[in-house]
Amino acid sequence: MKIICIGRNYIDHAKELNNPVPASPVFFCKPDTALLQKNQPFFYPDFSKNIHYETEIVVKICRVGKNIEEKFAHRYYEEIGMGIDFTARDLQDAAKAKGLPWEIAKAFDNSAPIGLFIDKNTLADVNAIPFHMELNGQTVQQGNSADMIFSIDRIIAYVSQFFTLKIGDLIFTGTPAGVGPVAVGDNIKAYLNNQLMLDFDIK
Repeated sequence: MKIICIGRNYIDHAKELNNPVPASPVFFCKPDTALLQKNQPFFYPDFSKNIHYETEIVVKICRVGKNIEEKFAHRYYEEIGMGIDFTARDLQDAAKAKGLPWEIAKAFDNSAPIGLFIDKNTLADVNAIPFHMELNGQTVQQGNSADMIFSIDRIIAYVSQFFTLKIGDLIFTGTPAGVGPVAVGDNIKAYLNNQLMLDFDIK
């Protein structure tokens, strides 16, 4: 399975990192070893001193597809969940400064915690899903899929031009403004439509 992550999909987040707003989806991949499941703790790695959380709606692919038309993209996912795209910001900044790839900062082990998934049909509108994240009980990120630059269907159509999507693939759809650092002892909770989806500790 693949983990496909969309970058800069909320205008406010692009601005907070001084990144240009993209004209088409920007994406990168994480290996399956990045997955952290079942609310297991995230152990702070010794290669970074500045790990940031990025809270994202996650879509699980349910059919094999290639060159999917946007109008048919809704057929390729049935479940939606929440995930965290952990980023070693110090390593990312150093790689960017040298013009190097930055998978080292995004694709490390356990950098993609995911929680529960729910049937998309239980949601009123997948293009207007509110979500938020709490750090130690305080809300630090709030978003809504209505604010995405590129919708879920647009993302699926675009990515499938380059990669064949397979059953079980995960698409992290981008993060809103409010990203920030985590520290040992922190607790993260992520909510989709006010339903708790993810709850784990930093150790």
